Amino acid sequence: MKLGFALPQFHRQAFEVARTAEFAAAVEEAGAASLWVGDRNLAAVNPVVGYGGRGTTIPEELNPAADPFVLLGVAASATRRVLLGSHVIVAPLYPPVQLARSLTTVDLISGGRLLPGFGIGWSPEEFQAAGLDFARRGARMDELLDALDVLWTEDPAGYEGAQLSVPAHHSPLKPARRPRPPFYLGALSERALRRVARRGDGWLPLCVVPSYVDIDGLLAQRALLDRLTREAGRDPEVIDTVLRVNINAGTATSLVADTVRRVHERTGIDHFMIDSMYDADSVDAALALAQDVLKRVDQG
Repeated sequence: MKLGFALPQFHRQAFEVARTAEFAAAVEEAGAASLWVGDRNLAAVNPVVGYGGRGTTIPEELNPAADPFVLLGVAASATRRVLLGSHVIVAPLYPPVQLARSLTTVDLISGGRLLPGFGIGWSPEEFQAAGLDFARRGARMDELLDALDVLWTEDPAGYEGAQLSVPAHHSPLKPARRPRPPFYLGALSERALRRVARRGDGWLPLCVVPSYVDIDGLLAQRALLDRLTREAGRDPEVIDTVLRVNINAGTATSLVADTVRRVHERTGIDHFMIDSMYDADSVDAALALAQDVLKRVDQG
C-alpha cells in the first residue's frame, strides 16, 4: 500500500506553513509515498451552500488556507521521491494558462512527480469572488481539461471553446511527465463519475474515520465508474484510485491504520491520502501522526 499525507495547509497547521519543507522531508523519510494539498480560496461568513455542497455551514478548520501551488513547489524542492498531489484543486476557478503554468512549474521542479487532482467546487461565493458563473462550473471544467491537454502537449498552443478562450501562443515549456501529467478527478455523483469515465486518469473518492467509512458505497461507486468507462469506450483498468481519508478529531491512529487496511482488503485500493487537519493542531502533531500511521500499517 501507498500512504500519502496532507501538507500543513489548513486550520492551525496553516499558521506553521514556514515548516512545510521540514514536514515534507520528514514524512518522505518516514516512508510516505505522496504529499497532498487541497484548495480553498475563501470560506464565506454566511455561505449559501455548505461544505461539500450540503447544508449551510463550513467547518472553521477551512477558514485559514495556505496557497496550494506554493506549498507544492516547496514540497517539490524539499523531496526527491514522493508524488505530489492535489485533492482537489477547484480547477474552474482558474484561467487555464495560469493553472497550466503553475502545475508545469511544480512538475518540472519535482522531476515529473505531479498528480494533479481537480474538482468543480461547491462554494458559490468562491465563484462570485472570481467573477465566474457557479452554475456553469461543470461545463467550464470540461473545457478546462481540453485546454490543459492542448497547453501541455502542443507548441504553439491555443484553445477556443464556449467557456474558455486561449489565443495561440508560444508554449515551449512543458511538464516533465509526457505526454502530460494525469488528470485525477474528484467525483461522488453519477454525473461526476461520467466525467471521470470520459476524461479521467484517476478517481478521488473520500471517507472520514470513523464517522463515514462506507466500503459498500465505495465498491458500488467503483462498479458504476467501471461500467461508465466501458460505455465510453475505455478500459476501466486505466483509471487509478486514491482514497482521501479525513480524520475526525480525537481519533486513535490505530483506528486510522486499521481502517486503511480494511478498505484495502475489501476494495483493492492501494493508495491513500490521509488528512489530519481536523485532528492535529500543529505540524509536530501532524508529523507524529503520519509517522505512527506509517509504522502501524507497515507492521500490520
